[in-house]
Amino acid sequence: MKQIAVIGLGRFGSSLAGTLAKMGYEVLAIDADENKVENLVDSVTHAVQANALEEHALKALGVRNFDIVVVAIGHDIQSNILVTLMLKEMGVKKVVAKASTDLQGKVLEKIGADIVVFPERDMGERLARSLVSKNIIDQINLSSDYSLVELNAPEEIAGRTLQESNLRKRYGVNLLAIRRGKDIIISPGARQVIDGGDVLIVIGSNEKLKNFETVT
Repeated sequence: MKQIAVIGLGRFGSSLAGTLAKMGYEVLAIDADENKVENLVDSVTHAVQANALEEHALKALGVRNFDIVVVAIGHDIQSNILVTLMLKEMGVKKVVAKASTDLQGKVLEKIGADIVVFPERDMGERLARSLVSKNIIDQINLSSDYSLVELNAPEEIAGRTLQESNLRKRYGVNLLAIRRGKDIIISPGARQVIDGGDVLIVIGSNEKLKNFETVT
């Protein structure tokens, strides 16, 4: 199971941390504000009050060993950039950094951020897609070309096993999890049957996802 740390628990950071935890990932949420940390204590694996600008604090939390670290500091651009740089120098495998402007995004890319996200801009794109798509529930843009999408199971594959549906070969997408009511099935096996009311969490190129979401 992947370990993901989220630094900065504003509206975007807390929503991301909570969603990842619900999907079954081990999530460490970090913020200097005690109230923000307290609000997430029961929603993630670990929630810790710490100053992310202090390298020894991040090392003590073992952040360098996490598979992904998301820098979601929004109110302080300088801190966002410095923490991103510090994480890369510490050897974190993948750093995802939040940007508010194109200029900030370019700076984050220059200093080594593996993925730069624009939550405010992406939110508008996600809303537009949800308004015109009958299947899409939510979408997280991982890069300019790839996204993670939550969508209702298409009728065409309802009642079939994953082996029969063969999503990767037929549609070019990878299924990460199935949400069935309040339950989440992580990394479902080949014999797992997809029910009509299931919500699928899939990842792939935007082109392949667009084709998959139109399947009926």
